[in-house]
Amino acid sequence: MKYLLAVISLALFAAALGNRDYPLALLALALPAVTTVRARLARREEKRNAVIDSATVIEAVLLVWQLASANFRLADPVLFPPPAAILALFFAELGDMLRGLLSSSYLLGTAYGLALVTAIPAGIAVGSSRRLRAAAEPFSRVLGAIPPIVYIPYAIALLPSFRSASIFVIWSGAFWPVFVNTVSGVVTIPDSLLDSARMLHLKRSVFFFRILLPGAMPSILTGASLGLIFSFLLLTAAELIGATEGLGWYVKNFSDFADYGRVIVGILFIGIVVTSLMWLFNKLERRLLRYRRNIHD
Repeated sequence: MKYLLAVISLALFAAALGNRDYPLALLALALPAVTTVRARLARREEKRNAVIDSATVIEAVLLVWQLASANFRLADPVLFPPPAAILALFFAELGDMLRGLLSSSYLLGTAYGLALVTAIPAGIAVGSSRRLRAAAEPFSRVLGAIPPIVYIPYAIALLPSFRSASIFVIWSGAFWPVFVNTVSGVVTIPDSLLDSARMLHLKRSVFFFRILLPGAMPSILTGASLGLIFSFLLLTAAELIGATEGLGWYVKNFSDFADYGRVIVGILFIGIVVTSLMWLFNKLERRLLRYRRNIHD
């Protein structure tokens, strides 16, 4: 695959150079160099292959995009500006997008944090009690299946501000995946472990933090990962409707003016933000579950 990456990179370099898109030509050479260094630093062969494969796909997409939009002009330049133009526009708009990210981060962090601090304790309480679990199961099945975006009109009408309405909608989308997976994680804790802990007459706080929470942690993190994805989807959806700032508003605002170059830039920036968030979350997950690797080792 590394030879294919080299061939595609050279083709992209030639296509960009022939059209005098010098920043793109530099990127075509820089990406394989960075990929090679990153692959050499990877300890596992699977990781090395993943790095090379990802870079190959990126270079191939850029090559097709460059040929279709700039060299042969097969694509509409209004809808699909050349990669070099998007690259220059990305750096020109970076300040505005970062300011939008601050606004979006407040909504996302507040709503997602509220979802975690409400769903995890509630899920552990319900999961550790058969009676509560039987009572809550019908409600979780019905309410969890309702798309939270349908709450937006009522949230905007009933809550005092768009910001509070957005926080509620994002919270409702993140709450149920975390809650359901937390309940599932508690239920799967071996009964023998729970019985042994009860025989020791542990304090409730010790029982919660030393038995229930660690035992359910893998399922909690799975739900938290899903909740984070849903939160970001609902964040951008809410900002598309009624916001005056933020990443979703950025895309919607320029789409209304048919400025598709900035629309593409906003989409790319959102993709980078989501990828970075999931990378950080995966790092945190591996750290919290490092005891499982120690057990397997």
